[in-house]
Amino acid sequence: MTTLSPPKALFSYPKYRGKHFSSASQLPTNLAEMEALGWDSCDMVLVTGDAYVDLPSFGMAVIGRTLEAQGFRVGIISQPDWKSPDAFRSLGKPNICWGVTSGNMDSMVNRYTSERRIRSDDAYTVGDVGGKRPDRAVTVYAQRCREAFKGVPVIIGGIEASLRRIAHYDYWSDKVRHAVLLDSKADILVYGNGERQIIEIMHRLAAGESIKDMLDIRGTSVMCKGVPDGWIEIDSTEIDTPHTTIEHPNPYQMQQDMPCDDKAAYREREQAPPISILDVSEKRAHTVIRLPSYEAVANDEVLYAHASRLLHLETNPGNARALIQKHGGREVWVNPPAIPLSTVELDGVFDLPYSRLPYIGYGDIHAKETRIPAYEMIKTSVNIMRGCFGGCTFCSITEHEGRIIQSRSQTSILREIEEIREKTPKFTGNISDLGGPTANMYRLKCKSEAIEAACRKPSCVFPDICPNLNTNHDPLIELYRKARHLKGIKRVFIASGLRYDLAVKSPAYIKELVTHHVGGYLKIAPEHTEAAPLDKMMKPGIGTYDAFKKLFEKFSKEAGKKQYLIPYFIAAHPGTTDQDMLNLALWLKKNAYKADQVQAFLPSPMSTATAMYRSGRNPLKKISRTQSKYAEKVFIPRRKKQRDLHKAFLRYHDPDNWAMLRTALKKMGRSDLIGQGEHCLVPDDTQKGKDGRSSFQQKRAAHHFRTQHTRKERRRR
Repeated sequence: MTTLSPPKALFSYPKYRGKHFSSASQLPTNLAEMEALGWDSCDMVLVTGDAYVDLPSFGMAVIGRTLEAQGFRVGIISQPDWKSPDAFRSLGKPNICWGVTSGNMDSMVNRYTSERRIRSDDAYTVGDVGGKRPDRAVTVYAQRCREAFKGVPVIIGGIEASLRRIAHYDYWSDKVRHAVLLDSKADILVYGNGERQIIEIMHRLAAGESIKDMLDIRGTSVMCKGVPDGWIEIDSTEIDTPHTTIEHPNPYQMQQDMPCDDKAAYREREQAPPISILDVSEKRAHTVIRLPSYEAVANDEVLYAHASRLLHLETNPGNARALIQKHGGREVWVNPPAIPLSTVELDGVFDLPYSRLPYIGYGDIHAKETRIPAYEMIKTSVNIMRGCFGGCTFCSITEHEGRIIQSRSQTSILREIEEIREKTPKFTGNISDLGGPTANMYRLKCKSEAIEAACRKPSCVFPDICPNLNTNHDPLIELYRKARHLKGIKRVFIASGLRYDLAVKSPAYIKELVTHHVGGYLKIAPEHTEAAPLDKMMKPGIGTYDAFKKLFEKFSKEAGKKQYLIPYFIAAHPGTTDQDMLNLALWLKKNAYKADQVQAFLPSPMSTATAMYRSGRNPLKKISRTQSKYAEKVFIPRRKKQRDLHKAFLRYHDPDNWAMLRTALKKMGRSDLIGQGEHCLVPDDTQKGKDGRSSFQQKRAAHHFRTQHTRKERRRR
C-alpha cells in the first residue's frame, strides 16, 4: 500500500485509442451493433440493472460516455438474464475489464416496499415491468461475469455497491451482511460518483498494471492482506477506546472542539512537543482506522453503531483516513473518498455526446409497452449539481455523492437545455426540473477551503446553519432567469427537493421560485413536527417550515397565483414514539392537510438512521453501552403493528384506519380525541355514513362481502 495517488484532471489523459477515435450514436448492446461500428471487441463491458437510456441522468450512460471520451470502446449489457452466464457473453470477452452496477437504484429498494412486499412495477424497465433484475443485483451480475469469462477483472460500482462497502445491516434479511466485495468476488469497488476512479483504473489496466496492485486509488475499496508497513493503525474495535496516542488522533475528536487547556495538558502528559499541522497531515495520510470486524458488528449491536459513527466521520475528502475491517481471515480496505470534480470537469462529463434517448432497439418510446417511466419523468430535467451537505440520517445521498457541492457552469446547463429542445421528441417547451439531490444548493459551499478541508461535522445545516456556509442564492436566481428566457422554452419548473431552511435565508429566491417556477404545487419535506424524531433525522424544526410557508403564500399572493405546498412526512422513523405521531396527526388536522400517500422509514444500508434502527443507539453522539450524558439510546418503532399505527396516524382521515386509531387513542388515554367534535381526530363507531349505517356496520358488511366473494370463487374453481 503506497501513498494515495494524486488526482489528475479528468480529461488530461492521452486517448487510449488515439485522438481519431470517434463516438457512437449509442453504445453497442450486441455484436451486430459492434460490427457496424467496425469493432471486433469491447475494452469494457458495462452490465446494468436498468434499461439502457443514453442520458446523463443514468449512471451507466455517464460512465460509458466518459470512458468513450478517453478512447475506450465500451459496450452495454442491460438487464441480462442472470440465471446463466450466456447473456453475459453477448458482446464477447472484454479486452480490459467488466463494469457492474445494479442501476440508478439499489436493487432491493427497487424491488421491495418498506414493508418488504415485492413491487409489481419498475420505473427503470421497458414497459414498467417488475422482476427484470435480481435481488442484490451487483453480487449476482458480478458472479455471472466471472463465469462468462474467467480471468477478466470485475469492477463494481453505483449506489448499491457504495452503500455496501463495509459490513452492513440488511433490512430485507434482517441481519448484518459482509461487505459486498466478498459476496460478489469482485476485484475492486468504486464508491460515489465514479468518473475519476474508473478513468484511472482503466488507464492503469490498459498500461498493463495488475488490478490487484491498485490499492492506492481514492474512492475505491479493495481486499488486502493487512495493514502495510509504514502505516499507523488506530484500533477502534472497543467502545470509545481507540488507544489514542499523540501520533494516533482519536477518530471521535475534532481538534477544534478540544479546549486549549486540555490540549496543553494532553501534550504535557505525553511529554511530547507540539506537532505541526504539516506533520499531522502527513501522518494522517498514512493512518488507517481499524473498524470492529464483521463478526463483531454482526453479533454486537453497540459495536455496529460504533462502526457506523466512525465511517461517517471519515467521509470528508479533505481529512478522511482509510478504513480497514476484518471479515474472517480476509480484510476489506476502504480508501478515503475521491476528490470532487471541478466545475470544468463536471461540465466535461455533462457535455459528452449523449443521444438523450432510450436504446433505439426498444422501439417507439411513446408506446405503452415500450415506455420507460423513469425516462419520461426526467427526459426534460437538468442536473445542475451533485452532493448534499444536509446530512439527513435516513438519506443515502451523502454516503454516495458526498457533502461537498459540485456545481456545473451556467453555460453548460443552458447548453443542455438547448440540447433538450433540439433532441427530445415531442418537446413541449417545458423543462421539468433544474435541480439535483437538492434544488437550492447550487454553488453553495464553505466560505473557507481550509475550514472545509478540516471539518468533520456530518451536516452544514444542523442543528443550525453553519456560519461558515455561503447561503447566497443569487447565482441560482440568475440561472433561473437565463433558462426561462432561452428561445423555445415556455416554462422551467423546479421539482427537486427544496431545502427550505436555506431558502428562508434568501426571500428573493423564494419570490423568484413561486412567481415563475411552481406549477401550482410545490413538494416539500419537513418530515415531522416533533423535536425528538427531527433530531434523529437531522432536520430543522417545524417552525422553519412555517416561516417558509408564510413567505411562499405571501409571494404567491403577490404574483396573483393560487399555489399550494405539499408537505411530506415519514412514519416509523427511529426515535419516533406513538405520542410523536399523534402530535403530528393533530398538526395535520389543524392545518387541514390530508396525505394521499404515506412514506414509511426504510432502513437502507449504511445510513445513520439504519444504524439507529439496528442498534437502538444514536451514532450522532458518543457511543456507550449504557445511557449517559454523552450517549443516547433510541426508541425504535420496529414491530409491524406499530409501524402500521404510525402510518395510520398520517392518514387519520381514512375510515380504514379509524378502528386502529380508536384502539390506540384509548390505550394512550386520549379518548377525548374520539367523537364528533372539531377537536376530535377520528369519529366514534356510532357515526352514520351516507347509507345510514355506522362505521362498524359498514366494516362488518365489507368483510361479509369479501368472504362471500371468496367462497363463490372457490365454488367456481
